[in-house]
Amino acid sequence: MENKTGLLRVHIQRGVNLAVRDVRSSDPYVVIKMGRQKVKTRVVKKNTNPEWNEDLTLAVADPSLPIKLFVYDKDTFSLDDKMGDAEFEIGPFFEALKFPLKGLPSGTIIYRVEPNRQNCLAEESHIVWTRGKLVQNMILRLQNVECGEVELQLQWIDVSGSQGL
Repeated sequence: MENKTGLLRVHIQRGVNLAVRDVRSSDPYVVIKMGRQKVKTRVVKKNTNPEWNEDLTLAVADPSLPIKLFVYDKDTFSLDDKMGDAEFEIGPFFEALKFPLKGLPSGTIIYRVEPNRQNCLAEESHIVWTRGKLVQNMILRLQNVECGEVELQLQWIDVSGSQGL
């Protein structure tokens, strides 16, 4: 959208089958970067299937910037170990904001995003109009690691007051 600014809420739900980086388990946390912004979740101790359920918020001025997700294993006496990374675009999510959404029934699928080599999706992702909000659930397959996925949800928070509706 032309100069559309707002906030993107990224709800980090959980990690699935994350790589083991310590002796028996890992202490994972997630870092999300977009441009110069960087936000992270808390550390979940000794768990390769962590439940974060945390909301991270990014200010969006340029929707063409990719969002990069990194998973790390927290170490006490050395640098944190990388447990994989993923990258995704929010372009389709922004396209869905252009649709007239008022009056649509809850659960209406606005857009489908197919997995491919560029978006790190593990399966098809739907952009859905739910309870008066536009949301997108994603399962990202981590790259540069032997295994692991991260489940998250995107939600737009409009700060200009127009909501594109």
